[in-house]
Amino acid sequence: MMKNRGLGLRVFALCLLALYLGGCAHVEPSPAPAISLFRDELFKPQAEPIDPEAVFALSPAMRDYVDNEVSHLLRSRGLREGLLEALYTKGQLQLEYDADQTRTASQAFADKRGNCLSLVIMTGAFARHLNLPVRYQSVFLDDFWARKGDMYFLTGHVNLSLARRRAEPNSFSGDDGSMMVVDFLPGVELRGQRSREIDEHTVVAMYMNNRAAESLARNEVDAAYWWVKAALRADGRLLSAYNTLGVIYRRHGEPALAQASFRHVLSVEAENTQALSNLLLVLAEQGQSRLPEAQILEAKLRELQPYPPYKFFDEGVAAMRRGEYQQAKALFERELARSAYFHEFHFWAALANYGLGDVQAAHKHMAQALENSSNERERQMYSAKLDLLKTSRKSSNKTIGSVR
Repeated sequence: MMKNRGLGLRVFALCLLALYLGGCAHVEPSPAPAISLFRDELFKPQAEPIDPEAVFALSPAMRDYVDNEVSHLLRSRGLREGLLEALYTKGQLQLEYDADQTRTASQAFADKRGNCLSLVIMTGAFARHLNLPVRYQSVFLDDFWARKGDMYFLTGHVNLSLARRRAEPNSFSGDDGSMMVVDFLPGVELRGQRSREIDEHTVVAMYMNNRAAESLARNEVDAAYWWVKAALRADGRLLSAYNTLGVIYRRHGEPALAQASFRHVLSVEAENTQALSNLLLVLAEQGQSRLPEAQILEAKLRELQPYPPYKFFDEGVAAMRRGEYQQAKALFERELARSAYFHEFHFWAALANYGLGDVQAAHKHMAQALENSSNERERQMYSAKLDLLKTSRKSSNKTIGSVR
């Protein structure tokens, strides 16, 4: 497992999926894409066509970088080790982790930043250019949720493995020990975690599904539709994309099509909690006529997911507003027990501990919030709060945060 103090080669993985946008599809192949679910005529045409080839394409600047600027490093260190050193050591590109946008390989290189999926794509693009055998993996981790507005995002995880180039560049050794896992997830011990190999076209589909989710978060429903359609054309087995499609139809005022999308997921994964949640929302909006089915689904969902995402966090924030810091601390700790690396939970745990006068614990949680922050804006905010805590004392009247 490689690590880097600048970027942190194990940085937070962003594969945007959601309670309203679906979960990561760990399924057997299913017939796809379900062409009958597409309704192009309902959406404004995309200004520019979506090109799947652009996801992994190298820009001229990328070719120059690997063929000229760091060629000495590739020769002296070997292609695999030299590539990783050139991309992720502090003295080279100095990449920054940024979860705000999923980028293509060339965009991540140009911007010198990206989320985990973007960094996997960029690394894979360079590896392909150098004829290094590359393998992409979907890693099975505990559910990790984030929230943006009224949308809940379930975060999946992907990484990749690289082998040294052999006489036949695209062949793999039968010995998996020859593969080096390159991962971007902070703070999680991946040893022993189960994973499954995924194809490059699935990675392309994940990229496009992320773009659809990001478009929805900006209320760009038409753009979201074209992105998710492209995702399903890239890999019609990606059930998370059908969840995204259902959300798009719900946002667009097409409940029947939304239901059809969610039911397609449930026909493959009968206990997919994201699809159940989404379908329940649509049925609830249909009024009394759909109440019996909605009640059945609600009971099933409660059995599968007794504590919804953010339940303890929201209760903790409410306790903070009442000045009940001990109760708030306990509630934030319950949320952290099932999502240990989410920066916002650590930030509020720091506030609760500060309210209790435990500056040491507040410092610990604020440091964790900083370590797991997902973009430069958050890093600056948590860094400033951490600086305050370093100089704070129990009797200090400094304020490290406010309860909104």
